[in-house]
Amino acid sequence: MATTFILPGERVRAQHVNLKLGPGLLQHAENDQDTKIISTKAGELQHSANNSKWWIEGNSKRYIPAPQESVVGVVTARSGDGWRVDIGSAHPAYLDGLAFEGATKRNKPNLKVGSLLYARVSLAHKDMEPELECFDAQTHKAEGFGELKGGFMVRCSLKMCRLLLNPNHFLLPLLGSRFPLEAATGLNGRVWVSSKETKHIIAISRCIESVDPDGGGMDEAGVHQFLGTLDI
Repeated sequence: MATTFILPGERVRAQHVNLKLGPGLLQHAENDQDTKIISTKAGELQHSANNSKWWIEGNSKRYIPAPQESVVGVVTARSGDGWRVDIGSAHPAYLDGLAFEGATKRNKPNLKVGSLLYARVSLAHKDMEPELECFDAQTHKAEGFGELKGGFMVRCSLKMCRLLLNPNHFLLPLLGSRFPLEAATGLNGRVWVSSKETKHIIAISRCIESVDPDGGGMDEAGVHQFLGTLDI
């Protein structure tokens, strides 16, 4: 993946039939013929292998919601027919009670304050509160989204979350080869992890924190050595 440092206000020449813009990029139309992609923050310009997804990787500490991004949230309150969810952004997100696979007005999840959720951002606009959904937008199937039961939520940098979502990153496959684990990685600086034994959950959490570029940046050899010191 090519990487270029970019400053706010610079034009990005991103083109694709199914172009999707992530954090730090804004589509601006001056007229019907001229539509520009403008950066809104400083950082490294990133794009997916097929150039369909573009975003700016910065060192922001606060998560800025973007459509179609996966997040780990905490239910903070009941609101009408849905819930308010803390996703680490400036404003809480809203999750409708029908935004689940197979949900109806009579058959909706019974979420409690404090419940953990793995959800997708369905609406993100600077002048509106973000909205969430717990199903795949195309299939309307859960596809892993919904309430996260048990386990533990690890907080890390936004950059670490993107690293964990890269299938070529070493950490989760390495840990999975040592003991069974489940993980749900949000792009909002939160990772939910679960395993059969508490000591394994603790080991996973400590490894994520150690590998985090903002927390030490331990490499694969360091993780192997660290795991060797634990009673697991």
